[in-house]
Amino acid sequence: MASDWECVPRSYEVTKNYLQSFHTFDHPLKVSTVTMVDSKGTRVSSSSISLLNDPLLLTLDGTDPLSQFARQEQELIDPLTQMASEYETFQKSKTKKREKDVSLADDSFNWNAKRLSILNKFTTSEKLSISTSFLSVSNAGTGTDAIKVHTVVSDKLKFRLEQLDDFEDTSIRHLMDLTQQDYIQRIEQLNQELVQSWHNDQRVKALKIAIQCSKMLSDTSVLSFYPSQFVLITDILDIFGKLVYERLKQKAYSGPESSRQLNTESARDTCQNWFFKVASIRELLPRLYVEIAILKCYEFLNECSYENILQRLTLMIRGIGDPLIAVYVRCYLVRIGATVTSIKEYMYNNFKDFLTIYQSNQMIFAGSIRSELNRQRVDMTKYLSLYGPAVNFILQAVAYKNNFYTEEIVKQVKTIKNNGPILMAILQALTSEFIAARASEIVHLLSQSHTEGISKSQLFRALGLSMSVCVPLCEERSGFLKEAFLTINTFTDPSEYITCVETWSQFIASNFPISETNRLLHEIITRLSSTKICEKHFQQLHNILDKILENQKNIELLLIQENFLPFLDLFHKDAVKSEACKRILIVYKRNSHEYTTDPVVISALMYIGKILNDSLTALTVADEKRQISQLISNFIRKVYFGRDLECQLSFYVEARGTFSNLDTVYGTLVQNVNKLAMEAYSIVHSQRTRKTQAFAKACIAFSFITIPSISCICQQMDLYMLSGQVALVNQCMGQADACFEAALNLIAELPTALEIDGKVKPMDSYVVSYLSNMLATLVVVPDSPEEGVLYLLRLLLDVIQKFSFAANSLGPVTVYLNVLDMLYVQSLEDFPYHITGVISNDELYGRDPKFLNEVNNLCVYVVEKILQQLKQLGAEQQYKMQTILSLELMLRIIRYANLYKEQTFQLALNLWLLARKHESLLDVKHFPRIIKAIENIYNLTKDTNTKHAQSLHQFMEHINHK
Repeated sequence: MASDWECVPRSYEVTKNYLQSFHTFDHPLKVSTVTMVDSKGTRVSSSSISLLNDPLLLTLDGTDPLSQFARQEQELIDPLTQMASEYETFQKSKTKKREKDVSLADDSFNWNAKRLSILNKFTTSEKLSISTSFLSVSNAGTGTDAIKVHTVVSDKLKFRLEQLDDFEDTSIRHLMDLTQQDYIQRIEQLNQELVQSWHNDQRVKALKIAIQCSKMLSDTSVLSFYPSQFVLITDILDIFGKLVYERLKQKAYSGPESSRQLNTESARDTCQNWFFKVASIRELLPRLYVEIAILKCYEFLNECSYENILQRLTLMIRGIGDPLIAVYVRCYLVRIGATVTSIKEYMYNNFKDFLTIYQSNQMIFAGSIRSELNRQRVDMTKYLSLYGPAVNFILQAVAYKNNFYTEEIVKQVKTIKNNGPILMAILQALTSEFIAARASEIVHLLSQSHTEGISKSQLFRALGLSMSVCVPLCEERSGFLKEAFLTINTFTDPSEYITCVETWSQFIASNFPISETNRLLHEIITRLSSTKICEKHFQQLHNILDKILENQKNIELLLIQENFLPFLDLFHKDAVKSEACKRILIVYKRNSHEYTTDPVVISALMYIGKILNDSLTALTVADEKRQISQLISNFIRKVYFGRDLECQLSFYVEARGTFSNLDTVYGTLVQNVNKLAMEAYSIVHSQRTRKTQAFAKACIAFSFITIPSISCICQQMDLYMLSGQVALVNQCMGQADACFEAALNLIAELPTALEIDGKVKPMDSYVVSYLSNMLATLVVVPDSPEEGVLYLLRLLLDVIQKFSFAANSLGPVTVYLNVLDMLYVQSLEDFPYHITGVISNDELYGRDPKFLNEVNNLCVYVVEKILQQLKQLGAEQQYKMQTILSLELMLRIIRYANLYKEQTFQLALNLWLLARKHESLLDVKHFPRIIKAIENIYNLTKDTNTKHAQSLHQFMEHINHK
């Protein structure tokens, strides 16, 4: 055993072994070259040797980055200039692509997006019906009544004529009581039937399907579904028109060039036949829809004037009695007409015709329509909204890339009574730039509008949405806002008011001083002071808060407004208020200044953080707690009072009492207080006074009191360690000892394992790392006169036995080996590092024999513990770990202990022999490296400690002989 252990301090200097260096003139990534000289010695050529599979060469065309940059410099093109040039080229290509995409979408004015919004908005729960001869309840869409195919041409033509003559109402089936989903499925079946019939060369059947689909648009029995019905039916008509056009195009332009004229004439004749068939349709509505669907086919006729055709169709639509049906036919005409010509006059005429019908007040507001609305239980507001998609599209088409007619439209609207729907269409369809340029005129029109079914709140809400995209000129904004709110403030219904103000909040927050936002919040608080009213509008209030936060550049300026926190109190429900508070802290984290010093801002943020802290319960999920903790911690880190350290500490004390439910926040507070103590130390440094010493002790006391409130033991231990180190730097020895002692006592409470991501991981590695860090700190910690020699180290050795390491763990032995390192340092005359102002044990004891005796006794105790572990490893046949640890202990004995002592020498030799028994389990180079290390120790000590060198030389002879 090592009962005669005696630490032997070394006096040699530590040297560094540098790697061998050499000069080089070539870059390691430079491409190798081979120089070839001809036999005459006059011609020289070189070729590159390609390095296969080199990612740099493959990526950069055989040139490394440094060489590439050098070449660019030679060509007077620096990397930034090249990047700018590449970016410009990319932007040009992107712009060309975008312009190409826009030009392709010009014809339909982005109809696809509109059709989806229509289908989502206009739905119904009422029963629908379909009248068609091509669907049955049992086998709809299966083609059971398909036309038999005739091979003889004459019979085929005769049969088609008979089909047209046989188109009677008696063959039509009526499918009733369909749900909306069933209706859509039936329409899709008709779509599939049309395409299938066309590909089966059954053109007449396809035409009949298109006609019957068009007739469905005369059905307004379910008004609320009509816009969606229009979209579904016109999708089928679009497919029909495309099939006819592609067929004619194929007939006209296919075949050899010599027969092109004959093909063109044949296509023209076929085209005329199609239009003759359409003209033979008796009912106006299907005749209009089908002709509009194949409108593009007019190009195959010699004399084709789209302007005249579109004007003719516009006049024909006047024959439709129902204004709702008529306006959607006009919408379809405008949409299809935009794909064949850029003429705007027919579009404007369609809009004027609609205005004429609307202005007469004899159709839209007629008694018959009111009766139908009463029967279907549809109010005027809902009915007028049905016109929106069609009128909006027509207006948008008229104004698209051309404002020639828009001024005239606005003038006409001024003279129309009940012009609410038209004003709504103008606000939704025309560009925000057009509205902003005429903001004062528009707001005057809206304030004077009185229309049944369209409230002023709807109009001003639409105007607010437009203002969020484009705003008036700076000199006009104040007057415009004042005039608008003269009307908005007259709304007595809280729902109308808050819905309208929701859209204006962004305009106000982004374009006016903070006082206007504060005034808006005051008005909202006044209007929604009742709890029941607020509960109905939490979503609108949340949207207003979001828009104000996103558009307010100075978040601190917003927080100090007198109406901001009262506005937050409108969120009466805890869950809703918590979300609002969380949103405020998120924006504050992103947009605030680096530090906050304003006490009003800090007070507001403390109030917001307290709401979040109090909202946490035992049922709150961990992710929610983590997010809230991070937001509050960010706020705490941004509070900074400069050199007023006492005020800073007072804030941390207040925060500790406010955020009592958040461990992470407590951890942040401890970290910040420790940082505060170190900041005070850096200010006074060597000029410490009683006041600064008391402040440092107050900081450490704050940490010491706060840490036990944290539930995570690992976090407690880490913070105790950090606080003890801070106390040590500030020469607060008693506080440092208390922190280190508390940290060590917590080791016994640590769980043996933690579950992370569903996997159980032992705590051994954490404990070993923590205790190693603690040992490095304890090197400079002076002994307490009340506790005795190396009190904290003895406590550490005790707690090692209280922690349950995993089976076959090297944790205890690793710690014991590190303890030997620490004890050896304690035996030195001068420690390798110190803390300024702290008298460590080297100065305190001055290598007193009694102290060294205590150190040696502890070394004996530690070695015995290691030997016990080695014996246990051998009993468990863990020979590899036993061999490694034997060599580690042997090296420490050689470095630290006096080999002149017989028992120590024999222990080192026995450890070597034990390791050699199982040397085959280790790497073949392991033992030669150990021998080399021993030789280095001998070479360093042979000139300074002859007696120890002789013992070491004798030891080397024994192991080499073995």
